[in-house]
Parts: sequence; structure tokens; C-alpha cells
Amino acid sequence: MIGKIIGANVGRRIAGRNNGFRGALLGAAAPWLLRRAFTPLGFVALGAYGAKKLYDRRRARRLASPGVPLTPIQPPATPAV
Repeated sequence: MIGKIIGANVGRRIAGRNNGFRGALLGAAAPWLLRRAFTPLGFVALGAYGAKKLYDRRRARRLASPGVPLTPIQPPATPAV
């Protein structure tokens, strides 16, 4: 009972101005998703997702700044003596 009330509240907030089927569907799925997300495998999946997002954000920031190379700079080749 409480899960359905929480799910309805979550669905209403997620749907925002689009009150309709999408909000109802998200609200109905919220308790199911919460039960599945907080298992050991769910924690691993959420951690991997968070690490990937952090990696992508840092990589995009590096690409945006012109002074930081993505690959290490190779020292110049020395002539053979």
C-alpha cells in the first residue's frame, strides 16, 4: 500500500507537466525498480553506471580544454650515433 502511494508520488514528479500515461507507468514501475535496484547485483550495476558517467564526463571535459592531450606525448626520436 505504501509502495503504491510512493510510486504514485514519484510518477507524478517524474512526469511533470505531462500528466498522463507516462507518469502512471513510471509510478507503477517505481516500486518494482526500487526492489530490483537494491540487491547486490543492482548495487554493482548502479556503481558501474555511475563510474561510466564519471568517465564520460571527465573525457568530455578533457576534449573541451585545448591544452590537455588525450594521449601521452612521445619524446622526440634521437638520431642514431
